[in-house]
Amino acid sequence: MKPTHYSEVMIREYLEKGYWETTTIADIWDRNALQYPDREALVDSRMRLTWSEANQLADRIALGLVELGIGRDEVLVTQLFNCVELMLVYVACQKAGIINLNLIRTMRHTEVNHVLKFTEASAIVIPRQFRKFDYWDMIQSIRPELPYLKHVLVIGDDVPEGAISTSEMTRRPLKDEHTPLLRERRFSAFDVSRIRHTTGSTGFPKLIEETNSNRIYLARELTRLLKITDTDIVGALVQLTGGGGSYALLCAPWVGAKSVLMEHFEAEECFRLIEQERITVAGVVPAILTLMVQHPSRGEYDLGSLRALASHGAPLPSKLAQEAEEKLGCLILNRYGMADGGSMSMASADDPPEARHGTVGKPHSGNEFRIMDEEGNQVPAGEAGEVLFRGPGTHAGFFKDQERTAQTYDDDGWFATGDVGHLDEQGRLVLVDRLKDLIIRGGENIYPSEIEDILMTNPKVANAAVVGMPDPVMGEKTCAYLVLKPGEQISFDEMTSYLRGKSLAAFKLPERLEIVGRFELVSDQKVDKKGLRRDIQQKLESEGKI
Repeated sequence: MKPTHYSEVMIREYLEKGYWETTTIADIWDRNALQYPDREALVDSRMRLTWSEANQLADRIALGLVELGIGRDEVLVTQLFNCVELMLVYVACQKAGIINLNLIRTMRHTEVNHVLKFTEASAIVIPRQFRKFDYWDMIQSIRPELPYLKHVLVIGDDVPEGAISTSEMTRRPLKDEHTPLLRERRFSAFDVSRIRHTTGSTGFPKLIEETNSNRIYLARELTRLLKITDTDIVGALVQLTGGGGSYALLCAPWVGAKSVLMEHFEAEECFRLIEQERITVAGVVPAILTLMVQHPSRGEYDLGSLRALASHGAPLPSKLAQEAEEKLGCLILNRYGMADGGSMSMASADDPPEARHGTVGKPHSGNEFRIMDEEGNQVPAGEAGEVLFRGPGTHAGFFKDQERTAQTYDDDGWFATGDVGHLDEQGRLVLVDRLKDLIIRGGENIYPSEIEDILMTNPKVANAAVVGMPDPVMGEKTCAYLVLKPGEQISFDEMTSYLRGKSLAAFKLPERLEIVGRFELVSDQKVDKKGLRRDIQQKLESEGKI
């Protein structure tokens, strides 16, 4: 299947400039099996595999999928926690020419039904159960609505009647005659080989096409910026479905390093895994970084192996980045990208602290940024405006949606991010906020992230989110939601006094305070601000204020 967004002209240009290449994910795994056969490649709570073992199992699964009758360019969905099987099926699909879509494990009946129906998926791979949820029962309940779904594969030993065991697939030996078949089926660099989904925070998730060319480009860029080598041990502490999965899925294989997969994030279990496996590099999201920094048992574990953590998925407050570097003893790097658009930039391990924490770095090789005003004019250097981006880091298009793809990119290939930012003197991007999060109070623009960053410096505050609330006179006013550290209390007056002491303009001061025990997250990554806005709207309605 050819990508929706990448034209032949674009492919030729980025090949000639060296941003893209013809190497594929399958090629990398084959290479590692030959060059590092006895080096550990994958580790989870149940298995440890060398590169030779892992590649052989991926080949066996690939053959099994082909023999089930799953055609080239058909879709196979995986809905798994972080585990060895997730990685093996991903590579097996690359080798079998089957498009893989990896769903976050927290999606349920409605979203899963929608995705399986829209993609006309032939197969799905699931656990029987995980964290008290029965995935098999869910699929059985929606299966009558899915005429294209022919195969349900289950990992592990608990395989119900009617399901196909992936473990049995891995036990079937390969024969010489199978090699040409898999060679013929595998994807090229510019075929759509994988689908990612957006978080779904604004309705059903959108489906994004990816190619090997784009994935290998990203592997090279992230590896360069994080200085990852074959001696690193890469931790998958967040779900492999999102941007945090890039390091284990792409960077570790690119250099032949080992990936350690954490099934479900819990701070103390994370510390134990880092100590036990000597993890050096990992991806995180700000919410997880906050839990790591604040957990009381942090000092009981040896985290000295950690070299760098790359944060993505949501804005990283500078104060949190500084605190994390001090308490975790490693570099914290800010990364910028979005499923809709692609991977745009990341700070470098060589950058000074103020650049790592206060910017999202320079654009990846070949990528470009433009900062535009509301009239579509490019603003002078240093001024803020909407961030536009184009380059080899863009995704390949929206799956089966030429119209949306055409609407997303202009004629020159620019993608409007919906983020407000400016470029510093070195060309690094400083993000200000999301346009959709902008609060307009009586004609004055208020960017919530500015207030959140100050609130996060208060020693009583564990996390902060600022949202707009409807007001019949001003249009909108500002409401602050705070999660406090254990045993702490804070009043509205104390909060506003603290903000005044930090020289925050009076019109930006929150006019309501809500204390909550924790924030709900979208896809385990970013605070669900849509839910907070809904919450405050309902409170105001019940109080008769709107």
